[in-house]
Amino acid sequence: MKAAEDAAVQPSPAPAKAPPAPFGKGFVRDAWYFVALARDVAPGSLERYELMGEPVLIGRTKGGQVFAMRDICPHRAAPLSAGRLVNKPGEGETVECCYHGWRFRPDGVCAAIPSLVEDQAIDASRIRVRPYPVAESQGMVFVWMRADPRSDAEPDHAPPVFPGVVGGDARLVESMVFDSHIDHAVVGLMDPAHGPYVHQQWWWRSEHSMHEKAKAFAPVDFGWAMVRHSPSSNSRAYRILGGAPATEITFRLPGYRWEHIEVGRKQVLALTCLTPLTETSTRITQIFWSDHWVFGVAKPFLRAGVVAFLKQDGGMVNLQNEGLRYDPALIWIDDADRQAKWYQQLKREWMNSRAEGRAFANPIQPTTLRWKS
Repeated sequence: MKAAEDAAVQPSPAPAKAPPAPFGKGFVRDAWYFVALARDVAPGSLERYELMGEPVLIGRTKGGQVFAMRDICPHRAAPLSAGRLVNKPGEGETVECCYHGWRFRPDGVCAAIPSLVEDQAIDASRIRVRPYPVAESQGMVFVWMRADPRSDAEPDHAPPVFPGVVGGDARLVESMVFDSHIDHAVVGLMDPAHGPYVHQQWWWRSEHSMHEKAKAFAPVDFGWAMVRHSPSSNSRAYRILGGAPATEITFRLPGYRWEHIEVGRKQVLALTCLTPLTETSTRITQIFWSDHWVFGVAKPFLRAGVVAFLKQDGGMVNLQNEGLRYDPALIWIDDADRQAKWYQQLKREWMNSRAEGRAFANPIQPTTLRWKS
């Protein structure tokens, strides 16, 4: 009997750490994701978004505070974004559910249940809608998606800060939803070899203009950069900027790619934000800032080019999906696919470092890559 009792109190072995999700599965968590431009979140507004398959309410109080919470009322599951912002005495500004009027503060705590009578002892403040950390930076709104949604831990780093946010408001914004997991969207975005085949325009490049390229790369915070260089001679779009443009292209987890162009004292920032909506859909948002005169004169032309690029990439994603639904093994080659490999390494290291409670260690080393495009 004693042996049996001793066996019963033996501590169970620690669970094995779950391996990182394979490519095209799972998400990078404990990270900031772009959800909206700050100018699109008006005072008094309640907007519904989807992030990683979760409904997220983004709102702004009439006092100017941005907040985020799960867009489901815990009473009867009505979307809180279908309600309204109210300001009751002693409560401050709250989100009022459209179904039964339950009211929730910006931090998710229930402030009132109107149907209660005085002798019904229910502490409304013990009811809570899941809040999400939210931040405004450089005219954008970011939401922190926790690895453990039940945790109240604060983010351990700030949203990314991008160089070249100049000229006031964003000059050009376009977005499109791709039928793709964010992993495939990222790889397509950083792929240097598809341009002459997918993006064939007279003002960009063609298959006949392909030539060998060599670019230097270096690690940066949570990612890598193609260090500043002169644009390729077969990329005609840069010529409209005049002068001698120099560009640096950077990727950073969980899904940001930006190109910072300097032309003398003028700047252009082309920022692409990838926001995972579900396992099979990703919103691509392309945002431009600039103090260059061309964005005032040639804005319709630039917008047409951005829309054309997004449509071409989206069409290729749909074609790729025809093959991916058979779950084939994919072949990655050096050097053209090295950035795709880097992304997978970064994602694994991010997940491992968070699971092990240690600092992120960027696995990328300075190198020069060569390919034809």
